[in-house]
Amino acid sequence: MARSAAPAAISDAATVLVLEAHGYVTAVEGKNGFVCAVERAWMSPFDAPQFWNPKLRGPICFNPAAARSILPMTYKRTALVLAGQSREAIKADIEAALAARQLPPLESGAMSYMMSKQAFLDDRAGHWIPHLMFYTATNVDWGADQAGSPIMLNPQFHGSPEPVNVFMIPAGKWSDGTVAPSR
Repeated sequence: MARSAAPAAISDAATVLVLEAHGYVTAVEGKNGFVCAVERAWMSPFDAPQFWNPKLRGPICFNPAAARSILPMTYKRTALVLAGQSREAIKADIEAALAARQLPPLESGAMSYMMSKQAFLDDRAGHWIPHLMFYTATNVDWGADQAGSPIMLNPQFHGSPEPVNVFMIPAGKWSDGTVAPSR
């Protein structure tokens, strides 16, 4: 499922992570610096109603810059969830880790693919649409959510507490190359 996040030209040579009882582990060692995994609901905004939705599966493939600077946030949240922490405790721990500089800073050019037909992003959006995500500082404005703009601002982090904006751009095709529905 993780490999379905990006076109085969990327995912076939990517590292593949799988979630086990103690966290993400490498199932396949890649060659191109990309890392593919399947995120769970706890990577949603902390106030998201579906933060604990066990059905959520978000195949994602991080480019090398995102693997170094965004993926550690996934590892951190996942470790806290698997340790049985509450949503509030997880957020407080992330805030403390950021203040102590225990998480790496955002790298320029960080982006990821989310183009899997198998994705289930929440009970309302379901499988949604294939898209690319670009990670920027919170003070960046790409004209997201403006009339006529194809760019959407994802509320995933947006400085609460992670100091990151996530801009999404619809891809138009699934990772297998088939045409996707429009939003």
